[in-house]
Amino acid sequence: MSEKTNDTMLTVDNLSKNFVKKLDLAGKIAQKLGSNIREEVVHAVDGVSLTIPKGSVVGLVGESGCGKSTLGRMIAGILRPTGGDITYKGVSITKMSGDEAARAALQIQMIFQDPFASLNPRMRVIDIIGEAPVTHGFTTAAEKDAYVCDVMKRVGLDPEYRRRYPHQFSGGQRQRIGIARALAVNPEFLVCDEAIAALDVSIQAQVINLFMDLREDLDLTYLFISHDLSVVKHISDRIVIMYLGRIVEISPTDELYADPNHPYTQALLNEVPQLEHRGRDYKPVEGEIPSPLDPPSGCHFHPRCPHATDRCAVERPELREIAPTRWSACHLNDEA
Repeated sequence: MSEKTNDTMLTVDNLSKNFVKKLDLAGKIAQKLGSNIREEVVHAVDGVSLTIPKGSVVGLVGESGCGKSTLGRMIAGILRPTGGDITYKGVSITKMSGDEAARAALQIQMIFQDPFASLNPRMRVIDIIGEAPVTHGFTTAAEKDAYVCDVMKRVGLDPEYRRRYPHQFSGGQRQRIGIARALAVNPEFLVCDEAIAALDVSIQAQVINLFMDLREDLDLTYLFISHDLSVVKHISDRIVIMYLGRIVEISPTDELYADPNHPYTQALLNEVPQLEHRGRDYKPVEGEIPSPLDPPSGCHFHPRCPHATDRCAVERPELREIAPTRWSACHLNDEA
């Protein structure tokens, strides 16, 4: 959510994404014979609204399956929304097509979780990084080699290795290759989808430091997707908590850790070990996350919430401002 200002980089307005599994021939025949079988619809993202200021780092956090990666892929232009709108620098990118859409797509790049799966194993690093800049006119074929060397240096890679293949690098180095590929087309906005989750802890710290240095040097804006609140704490200005396709809380990082509002946020923070709380027993969020094929009515979190009331089961809580720069979607705030 948050208010739109002249510094707003990207706005997501009531965005939704459904994945439909259509009936096969056998299913269609069974349906005609009177079976109650129907198409399966996964409600991956359900009416999400969000504003990201220029130059900020917004952490998007939630359990696996909550829709955060789907949201990131829609923002990056990889998936088309089922409904809603994405506005980048005041212009709707969901309504763009052709060359206009291609130019906008270059400004928003995505860095994926698994650097080995997202890199073509048959391509050398010089081509992985240099192909898009040549195609889109950021450099020429004759100058590609020098261009790639500069980008590799920026992300901490030795340019001498530019003719190697991805399998000849470590996991941390492969992730740097993925970052270099994204930076090679001079983006302004990066969607980092669990970008450090597949790395060793010591390498995670190095990559986080790299992200922060790049933010400072290139004036980048980030949407940093993670399932781990302890990671986004060190990199994010603001944190967005997502549950089963919906945003349940938005808050500046320090305020969220000091005083979480939504019961789901409180449960997530209870899972994070902290030095000041030594000796405390930590336990995961109770219950299983419901299936997005058949999400609960009302507040999606109510089957797992210790504070749920009858109202929670039938009425969806609105994401509304509970304090300056803070938003939460919980009926308990109505009683405060």
